[in-house]
Amino acid sequence: MDILVEKSYQKARDVDTRFVRSIMDKIDWNDRLIGIRGARGVGKTTLLLQRVKKFLGNTSETLYVSLDNLWFTEHSLLNLVDFFVKRGGKFLFLDEVHKYPNWSQAIKNIYDDFPALKVVFTGSSLLEILNARADLSRRAIVYDMQGLSFREFLNITQKTDFKAVSLTDILENQKDISDGILSNVKPLQFFSDYLHHGYYPFFTEGTARFLYRLEEVVNLILEVELPLLRNLEPAYVVKIKQLLQIVAESVPFIPNIDNLSKRIAIHRNTLLSYLYYLQETRLTNHLHKDISGINRLQKPEKIYLENTNLAYALAENNTDIGNMRETFFLNQLSYNHVVEYPNHGDFWINKKFLFEIGGKSKSGKQIKGISNAYIVADNIEYGFDKKIPLWLFGMLY
Repeated sequence: MDILVEKSYQKARDVDTRFVRSIMDKIDWNDRLIGIRGARGVGKTTLLLQRVKKFLGNTSETLYVSLDNLWFTEHSLLNLVDFFVKRGGKFLFLDEVHKYPNWSQAIKNIYDDFPALKVVFTGSSLLEILNARADLSRRAIVYDMQGLSFREFLNITQKTDFKAVSLTDILENQKDISDGILSNVKPLQFFSDYLHHGYYPFFTEGTARFLYRLEEVVNLILEVELPLLRNLEPAYVVKIKQLLQIVAESVPFIPNIDNLSKRIAIHRNTLLSYLYYLQETRLTNHLHKDISGINRLQKPEKIYLENTNLAYALAENNTDIGNMRETFFLNQLSYNHVVEYPNHGDFWINKKFLFEIGGKSKSGKQIKGISNAYIVADNIEYGFDKKIPLWLFGMLY
């Protein structure tokens, strides 16, 4: 137990709190049981340690533990919690819960048996929090954590303090918002850097090895998390890597399931399941005509990588600028909005707004005569009327 307490103090002491993700303010930390779910590398651990250091302090009432610690090979989580609470523990932060056997049942027991204890846990984006057997659905408030927005990237790198804006704000007041930002920084000067290495917070540790580290993240997701949480046979990991490579090199990828299943030599339904897994792990982002009732055997209309950084990690010499623009827009919008595949244009947002994505010379002929339709243009600082700068949508969260 003492070694876990010591590590908790050390990690919280050493974490950098100069920049804190905006999700910190969105979480209601008064809830008894909070789950934070997200893909590997988006900053879940840092968020927990910042909460411990900045808001709770390093006291005997607070403990941070990662459940992939070897200590748990010989000790149980429930014994740890019992020991902690009896010595005045009030706030418990559990990282990497998916590494602990029967984690959901253990957390349910903690919730029921220690009513004075507040618990925050993080886990893979693959976790099903609505677990009927453990019934965490009535107990846990779950937040999904995404990588850095372009706004957050600017705030880190340029020491700015831009606040998030709403989609309505952008559509109705784009000039005023652009004025406020451009008076402080030239966003286009840093936009390509964000597309290349700005989505994952670990870019702050150095950009020279960023793509190599991101490849390692992808491999850990495919080789560790999928076998652990989806019972994927290790022999099939190669097939999923092959599938991901095909998506990475496409412009964007419009799947022909029959042809693709022959190409990588797997059954059609197995292929659809693999595609579903890739979206669950936040390695890809899928576009459907209607997102209601989507199941793992439903073919998407288009498949994108989840963010642009992945394209540079997986196909650095074969990135397509049109694909990067659409990937960025989809990534930034899908966090808080419903995004679907339209009959015209590129993206149908909240079943109300149509967007066509392109370069600075993009015309509006594809959306002519369509109400609530907009052109999103790259490489422009200011928009006008129905034409909006692409970078501005990076200010949404």
